[in-house]
Amino acid sequence: MERTSRRELYEVSGTLAKVALGQAKAELVIQNGTLVNVYSGELIEHTDVAIAEGRIAFVGKAEHAIGPDTKVLDAAGRYLVPGLLDGHMHVESTMMTVTEFAKAALAKGTTAVFMDPHEIANVFGNEGVAWMHEEGQQLPLKVFTTYPSCVPAAEGLEDAGAELEVADIEAGLKWEGVAGLGEVMNFPGVVYNDPKMKGEIEATIRAGKTVTGHFPSDDPLMLQAYIASGVTSDHETVTREQGLARVRLGMNLMIREGSAWQDVKEVIKVVTEDHAPTHNITLVTDDVYPQTLVEKGHINHVVRRAIEEGVSPVTAIQMATINTARYFNKERDLGAITPGKCADILLIDDLQQMVPSAVIADGTVVAEQGRIVVPFPVYEYPEKARKSVKLARPLKAEDFRLRSKRAASLETAASAEASARPNGAASASAEGAAGTSAGVSASTQAESTTRVQVIRIIENSARTAGGTAELPVKDGIIQPDVEQDVLLLACIERHKGTGGLSLAFASGFQLKAGAVASTVAHDSHNLLVMGTNEADMALAANKLAECGGGMIAVKDGRVLGLVEMPVAGLMSDKPLEQVVEEVRGLEAAWKELGCPVHAPFMTFSLIALPVIPDLRISNRGLVDVTTFQLTAVEL
Repeated sequence: MERTSRRELYEVSGTLAKVALGQAKAELVIQNGTLVNVYSGELIEHTDVAIAEGRIAFVGKAEHAIGPDTKVLDAAGRYLVPGLLDGHMHVESTMMTVTEFAKAALAKGTTAVFMDPHEIANVFGNEGVAWMHEEGQQLPLKVFTTYPSCVPAAEGLEDAGAELEVADIEAGLKWEGVAGLGEVMNFPGVVYNDPKMKGEIEATIRAGKTVTGHFPSDDPLMLQAYIASGVTSDHETVTREQGLARVRLGMNLMIREGSAWQDVKEVIKVVTEDHAPTHNITLVTDDVYPQTLVEKGHINHVVRRAIEEGVSPVTAIQMATINTARYFNKERDLGAITPGKCADILLIDDLQQMVPSAVIADGTVVAEQGRIVVPFPVYEYPEKARKSVKLARPLKAEDFRLRSKRAASLETAASAEASARPNGAASASAEGAAGTSAGVSASTQAESTTRVQVIRIIENSARTAGGTAELPVKDGIIQPDVEQDVLLLACIERHKGTGGLSLAFASGFQLKAGAVASTVAHDSHNLLVMGTNEADMALAANKLAECGGGMIAVKDGRVLGLVEMPVAGLMSDKPLEQVVEEVRGLEAAWKELGCPVHAPFMTFSLIALPVIPDLRISNRGLVDVTTFQLTAVEL
């Protein structure tokens, strides 16, 4: 797989040298800008940049590089900022294909991303990774892939649509444009020398590429074992103390700010209060929804958030440019405005706001005033990609009934007790018989509730908390309880049509009616359904199966909001603007159901991720992530 048209430095270095010397003329010269120099930390006024063959030839006063055919762009006092790099993100989380995401990201000033397509890998394996990687190689946005490491994310606890082995990773690391290994989520496997994890990391190190991490734990011994195993970054850091520990150990601290996971405010204190050196700190998005892209931006929004928290603009820009390039061994080409590097340059009026008025990628103006001004190629996913939701049969309301084992055992015991009493015993007085009958009835009445474990969400966090609730039991079926904010939750295997289904309970979404469902259910992406009643849950699940996947909200038998995502059940095939409108409609539908939570469907999609503490659901059952074992719903 080869990147289209982009020239390597060794292919054009002679031309660049001639332009720098004035022996040849530049194709484009940007004049009179204020250079953001990420090497020296300076703002250098009245700077020109001469560009040829898609790369930077000269930085300074560049009149000698201007010829009759040179295009001259007056920066008019604007800042010249290196194109921004996102060091960890999942394109699938934007709900769009790589092409549609690239349009949105470029317009906001992102010129390169390091994507981890482990979402599609969990559905279609190596084949799905190849589709997205191939799509990314033909775009103006530089799309580097970190090859997915944990598919499935938690073996033995869930069932994904595919499985990747060490041999797959070894082959994928040889593809042009693969920069390293995707986030290594199975951190217990890493520290306890799981052969698969050990083999993947060793293969990446042998290939001279980067091993990216995922460590949502406070265990200091495990952290050092994790780093010693070869993993070099972490984006799951959520506290200042965790961040400082990683910086001290030489780990690349990735500070995340996405649509739901907003860690800059707390973790950036490592810089603003602890005054840690920033050369090994990068800014990333991880998961961003389409409306965030439109309304707030992409990695430029994360830079802006860092500035708002007290980081100097130049330092914040360094953390999204040169630091990222160095981490992935791409400094020769990316991360700064200096001779030899790709001519990826933003023209920005106000560094505090970080909104580019023009975006240049490989020496071509690709966006102006937030609009793409160049044509994009079309990539067609195969028909197979649109047939990923496979249920054993249409679901029925009764499929979502969780029978109480405790109530059943009590009924059995009561029945056995009744059977053991002599029929018509002469010694039993009428009064005694009445008392016994009343006692059984009272016992049955007293056991009309049961205690269950509940997954409690934490708003704006990828983590959950374990909890318990006392729920009513009706006709032997454990009931959700809207008054306690405890909803029925289901995870249904959707890749091979096995019919596997698990039931549990969730709290924190505050739904008052209806049901919601999603085939975006990190990381195995089975069919996730949650609701207040069985009928709406069945409707939501079946509707998603019919349209090939997506996200839906229903109430009283009617659809309130729907985002169809037929590509692997993860991505829409529609343009950004249309996806944004559908997502806004879905957001309104969640609110109509009573949910006040920020980015609720993103939080919902992570409730099935059994690699981040504390409690999760998979298609196999309720998972205790503190022990990495399945656990009973009913206590």
